[in-house]
Amino acid sequence: MSSKDICEIKSVRTDLVNEISKNMLSEETLQKTCELFKILGDVNRIRILLALQHSELCVCELSLLLDMSQSSVSHQLRHLRNKNLVKFRKENKQIFYSLVDEEITKLIKKGEKNAN
Repeated sequence: MSSKDICEIKSVRTDLVNEISKNMLSEETLQKTCELFKILGDVNRIRILLALQHSELCVCELSLLLDMSQSSVSHQLRHLRNKNLVKFRKENKQIFYSLVDEEITKLIKKGEKNAN
């Protein structure tokens, strides 16, 4: 850290620091947020989520659409299910996946916007 990165005068606005401290997230919430971003740190999971924003899809449709093996798609869907980002329903011998909440795609779109 350079000397430009630290205060030259030791003056703390205690009231401001206390107010911000009250509004900080708990350690548990911070950990869960970090876990969510780790899940979103995989290109294939992002691709699956973006595909599901258009329609409910089965593993074989996702596999074809994303040019991935069905086992790879299933593996990624398992991670997304564990974080409650996708849900599924069974119809005969097919399992269809959909988003739990559209908010996740808004977050992805925000990331896309900020990446450019």
